[in-house]
Amino acid sequence: MSNTVVIITLSLLVLLSPFLSRITKIPVVVVEILLGSLAGYFGFLVENELFKIIAKVGFLYLMFLAGMEVNLKEFGFAKSSLLRRTIIYFTMLYTCSFALFIYFDLSAVYLVAFPIFSLGMLMALVKEYGKDKPWLALALNIGIIGELVSIMALTILSGGLEHGYNREFLFTLGGLFLFLIGFILFFRGMRVLFWWYPGLKTLIMPHEDGKDQDIRFSMALMFIMVAVMLYLKIDVILGAFLSGMFIATYFKHKTELPEKLSSFGFGFLVPIFFIHVGSTLSLDAFTDFKVIQSALFIAGAIIGIRLISSMVAYSGYLGIKNTILFSLSDSMPLTFLVAIATLGYDAKAITHDEYYSFIVASMGSGIFLMITIKILFSFFNRNIGGK
Repeated sequence: MSNTVVIITLSLLVLLSPFLSRITKIPVVVVEILLGSLAGYFGFLVENELFKIIAKVGFLYLMFLAGMEVNLKEFGFAKSSLLRRTIIYFTMLYTCSFALFIYFDLSAVYLVAFPIFSLGMLMALVKEYGKDKPWLALALNIGIIGELVSIMALTILSGGLEHGYNREFLFTLGGLFLFLIGFILFFRGMRVLFWWYPGLKTLIMPHEDGKDQDIRFSMALMFIMVAVMLYLKIDVILGAFLSGMFIATYFKHKTELPEKLSSFGFGFLVPIFFIHVGSTLSLDAFTDFKVIQSALFIAGAIIGIRLISSMVAYSGYLGIKNTILFSLSDSMPLTFLVAIATLGYDAKAITHDEYYSFIVASMGSGIFLMITIKILFSFFNRNIGGK
């Protein structure tokens, strides 16, 4: 299929998605995924190199926007009790995952997949509901920690499956930790530099900026960090995420910048990524009973361990209603689940049916939970009394 047809199809889907979302009352991300699936099924979107590149840039831009939600100077938990609850949450999460891994004698791919986080769908929720909701504000903080842990887990799994758990794997793991240490030192160094020379911030991003210098610097930093990740053979997601964190931490004076970058991302690049995710799934997979059964197990495990862990850790802090919304919002690791499935299948750690099960689980749970959260949010708002 020619690039012309793909470009026209993408343009029409990006244009139509918000209108269909408004008419059907379905979240726009869900509409984009469904439209991508339908367009792929009827042959309007195929695995085209140009399409893949634009979708990858859209995903990296989404991770960059996720990083911009983190100001390291402000990030943290105001209450020590909340920090303790968070430690309990992650302990429960990984304990439950390990128990399922042992009990069902699963591949290591599942051990990484069950507790994994991805901010992709969560950022779509933030766009729709705002960060002022207590359940979503906490989900974002937990998601940020979880995504950093998930990126490291992905890197470890990738190295282990590619090289085996040998010397080369240890070099890959060592490179990741050395980079993280180096980035922390870089952050501290920039903090000292900006403290001594505060005018550097406005030199890089002037208050009155008629040449869009702030956007140019942001984009340059993101792609430089991605290039560094490629050179070091570390997942490029980490580079995009950390560059967003850097912008949010040191250029807070550009109050309009997050909105400018977000509008461009969610108006163009990010929708293409979600459409691409939908186009990768064959609708025929939904008719295979074995695939559906396995997908339900994967999705059920991901949601179940989060419900259990969040109820133990946060029900006393958020209340039952907000805790349910919190656990569901953090149960959509769509992009990373696809990445894990691809890694596992390429390394022959999972079968073809299992690969499709992971894809169906990631897509199906994402669509189901986005709709469920919308329904529950409206229902709880109409029944405000009590927690």
